[in-house]
Amino acid sequence: MTRARLEHLLGGFGPATVTVVGDFFLDEYLELDPGQSEVSLETGLEARQVVAVRRQPGGAGNVAANLCALGAGRVQCLGLIGDDGEGFELRRALGRLGAETEGLLARADRVTPTYYKPVVRLPGGKLRELERMDQKNRTPAPEKVEAELIAQVKAVVPGARAIIAQDQVQEPECGAITTRVRGALAEICQAHPEVIGFVDSRVRVGEFRHMIVKPNRQEACAAIHPGSPPHDGQQAMACARELARRVKGPVFLTMGEDGIAVVTADTCERVPAPKLTGELDIVGAGDSATAGAVLALCAGAQLAEAAVVANLTASITVQQIGTTGTATQDQVRRRFEQYEELREWPSEAVRCSSKESARIAKGPGGLPR
Repeated sequence: MTRARLEHLLGGFGPATVTVVGDFFLDEYLELDPGQSEVSLETGLEARQVVAVRRQPGGAGNVAANLCALGAGRVQCLGLIGDDGEGFELRRALGRLGAETEGLLARADRVTPTYYKPVVRLPGGKLRELERMDQKNRTPAPEKVEAELIAQVKAVVPGARAIIAQDQVQEPECGAITTRVRGALAEICQAHPEVIGFVDSRVRVGEFRHMIVKPNRQEACAAIHPGSPPHDGQQAMACARELARRVKGPVFLTMGEDGIAVVTADTCERVPAPKLTGELDIVGAGDSATAGAVLALCAGAQLAEAAVVANLTASITVQQIGTTGTATQDQVRRRFEQYEELREWPSEAVRCSSKESARIAKGPGGLPR
């Protein structure tokens, strides 16, 4: 990657129309000032005092926020939320960023998934996050809503350059990306190869088809060997190659400070990440990596080039403490300049041997899966 090539790719972000379909969350940060704490007269317990509230898009919403921050031309949000105050705040937060929220289906029988995040203000201005409180739907999404969501995706495909599926809810069938929606996405992406399909899924990455998937090492191994103990890096790479065969698409294997491995059924290309120092906050880093990679692909990047941009954007957001951060094009440029010695972004291509492929087809300990 050269500076000129990066500039060319950044220039291609503006024309891109990206559809984000999935689980839109509200991140509600409650800043607490310990110096103003009181004691409840009724319970005798500490009554923490909220002195500031920050409401930001989370989950698929954070992907949309990062796409907007990076200068995507249009960002369309498709998902399922509650007809409630949290849903109102979520739509308002997305609208302020420039995202289109008409595709968020609001229903009175659902709640808007929300992460309530109390954070304590420390001396010197630092923030310390306390235990999070989650509000999620724990009953299956109605079939009628599934059909509406699928119809919306099909309607926007002709004008979209990319579709991002963000599968955040771990409880099966309770989020926007149900089995039925996942199947429809596979059919849509297979029928429209000109549209870039990209997936981030916490627990079901192996169930998608005909799309690029972005698991971390643990998610890739769990997709191939469910319930097995944690795998090391080499095993994760092997699982990623098997995952690429299964989903019939490339795998962006995220490896934290070790960067990203772009894996297909036959090859692997390792793309290093900028080396960082100081305090880091990884919340939302995967979302910023997704946004950077997809916009780079929209601009004509090769897979490894998209991984470079993903690494750059994630390296910016992990240094934003106490928030689900975003990255701008100017920040990406400055980060690239800081690590100009890595302009060539060396990678290592690896081809699977038939012997290794046979080993991967077996479970832990060499037992058949």
